[in-house]
Amino acid sequence: MNLLTPVLRRFSPGGPGARLTILIFHRVYAAPDGIFTGEPDAAWFDRLLAKLNGWFNVIPLDEAAAMLGSSSMPERAAAITFDDGYEDNFSVAMPILRRHRMCATFFIATGFLDGGRMWNDAVVEAVRHLPSAEIDLSSLGLGRLKAGSGAEKRKAIGMILNRIKYLPVVERAALAARVAEQAGAGSASNLMMTSDQVCAMSRAGMQIGAHTMSHPILAGLDDAAAEAEIRGSRQVLEGLVGKRIGLFAYPNGKPGQDYMPKDVEIVRRLGFDAAVSTRPAAVAPDADRFQLPRFTPWDRSMLRFGVRLVRNLANV
Repeated sequence: MNLLTPVLRRFSPGGPGARLTILIFHRVYAAPDGIFTGEPDAAWFDRLLAKLNGWFNVIPLDEAAAMLGSSSMPERAAAITFDDGYEDNFSVAMPILRRHRMCATFFIATGFLDGGRMWNDAVVEAVRHLPSAEIDLSSLGLGRLKAGSGAEKRKAIGMILNRIKYLPVVERAALAARVAEQAGAGSASNLMMTSDQVCAMSRAGMQIGAHTMSHPILAGLDDAAAEAEIRGSRQVLEGLVGKRIGLFAYPNGKPGQDYMPKDVEIVRRLGFDAAVSTRPAAVAPDADRFQLPRFTPWDRSMLRFGVRLVRNLANV
């Protein structure tokens, strides 16, 4: 038994009073990334899963959601999730998950499968491959930004993304494309999974969940448009994997900012079993199954990672 196990057992007992920890990831790089130095890479993810095997009872998200508030929930229950559908989820993360005999849920934004690219990655890759140490985006109202070092690139990317994230979908994509054009960067067509890879994930025992088609801010859409995004992504995925899709993740996922009560009602009405947000907290037994919180502390130190997981269990 490791040192954290008794502490986790205290804050996350089994049975009706159990608290569930849902971890959220996006990418697992094959090697440490020069810009996003805090993002998971294969070696770190492998070490983390080894620790999680000792700290938690990791179970599939659909089973965990169904057991909330029941006597069947194990102590120290946790589930692992990934958002968006990046190719490295298939080629890097899944083999490590299988080696540790763990299941994760992958929420797929279907509009970017088979060579698509998310708007934010148009910005990220443009700045990543910038041929100079500065990018002039004054014509786009974004000023001149330093982008020589990895830290400068990270700061520039963050500023650009924050400025355009909440624009309407079409305007957001167009502005991201103009940033890439201004930077003189080519388009990467291998960042997201293919349809065949999603199918292979499902066959390998991973869970597939819906995440809209174009990853919009649902709060900015009317009911009809939001329902089309949610319903459409599920229909595409069910057609691919030949299974019912019962789980959904809200894009960006902040309650009251990225999605609204109207969107929760749409997800509920469409017959999903559960949905997840990005509100950081543990899942209480009486939690709304259509707004389950998720949390991942990005500490490179496994001890600090574990300590913050314990603190998260006190936050419901």
